[in-house]
Amino acid sequence: MFRRRSIGGNPGRFAGGRFGGQRRLERKARFPKGAPKIDVSRFVNKAVSVEPEKEYVSKHQFSDFAIHPKLKENIVRKGFEKTTPIQDQTIPHILEGKDVVGIANTGTGKTAAFLIPLIHKIFHHKHERALIIVPTRELAQQILDEFQVFSKHSGLRAVLCIGGASMGFQIRDLRRIPSFVIGTPGRLKDLINRKALNISSFRNIVLDEADRMVDMGFIADIKFLLGLMPTERHSLFFSATISKEIEGLMKSFLRDQHITVSVKSRDTSANVDQDIIRVPSREKKLQVLHELLQRPEFSKVLIFGKTKHGVEKLSVMLSKMGHKVASIHGDKPQSKRQRALDDFKKEKINILVATDVAARGLDIPDVSHVINYDIPMTYEDYIHRIGRTGRANKKGIALTFVE
Repeated sequence: MFRRRSIGGNPGRFAGGRFGGQRRLERKARFPKGAPKIDVSRFVNKAVSVEPEKEYVSKHQFSDFAIHPKLKENIVRKGFEKTTPIQDQTIPHILEGKDVVGIANTGTGKTAAFLIPLIHKIFHHKHERALIIVPTRELAQQILDEFQVFSKHSGLRAVLCIGGASMGFQIRDLRRIPSFVIGTPGRLKDLINRKALNISSFRNIVLDEADRMVDMGFIADIKFLLGLMPTERHSLFFSATISKEIEGLMKSFLRDQHITVSVKSRDTSANVDQDIIRVPSREKKLQVLHELLQRPEFSKVLIFGKTKHGVEKLSVMLSKMGHKVASIHGDKPQSKRQRALDDFKKEKINILVATDVAARGLDIPDVSHVINYDIPMTYEDYIHRIGRTGRANKKGIALTFVE
């Protein structure tokens, strides 16, 4: 971990937990004008050891499910054997054709939980089609990647319908009548308005990260899309949180006799050491970050900034300082965003600077540190940011810069 030392000039710049006095945690951070006032003590939390005896015991292994043999072969090839809690408790119901609400944190295996039974279903009923709606391009791409693994040698096809990619190519691929359409609400709506996509025949729908879509202002688009689908449909709804808006959406989305499965754990991972770093001034903030990133334990670091311009600028400045870094944000073309993510996953670079677009749904292995270079707008955003580290029972560290 860290030694207790000064960064940026004065001793005691680290505050809280192992970095300094507890009294500082009772103060509020100095936020820019108009920024939210979040008590910085909420950004400090010592990781705890996960008790082995509390480990979830699955009732099912993937080999237990009555699914197509080719699908089972692909699951074995993927290296899956035991199910995660959300997979264990939802897959049997989805295979039975029941509507399901899955409440679970990110990184719990939700994608496989809905893809595996839907692929099985469409294996046997080739006329069936599935629409999967997600909040971000990155999550859509991740679902497509998993689909391609699970559906190998099946003859099933999927089309990715997201912004930042060629509309022309998507229209061409939709003409081939894919079994799965995976997309973000805005692009799906655009394609429907262009009469390139007709979802009136889709009898299977998944809303993934529903709470994030509501947060991002997509609720009207989602209701528009639902209104075009048949009322008799198989509906799957996944969310990390359930707000009043989400409850309202669920009522319009699901049949009365749906199954609700909740495997949600505590808000922030027990495996993540959380702390704050007090920086002496905005002018010295970059130098503080540079000194941290030079330490060997900062092996794979995800840095969050507030704005697209700020993220790109920070990435360029860190590159000039000699760091292997890339950025992802909304102004970057989808191909470059995907390349940056791939390079980060494959450790061709060890630092990724991102806006909150990367905070949800991405499964990036072995992130050693999450750094909130800019304080998140809400505590909910903070939870999703730091959820990128401390995954798969590994320890992680989350640090938040406070001026």
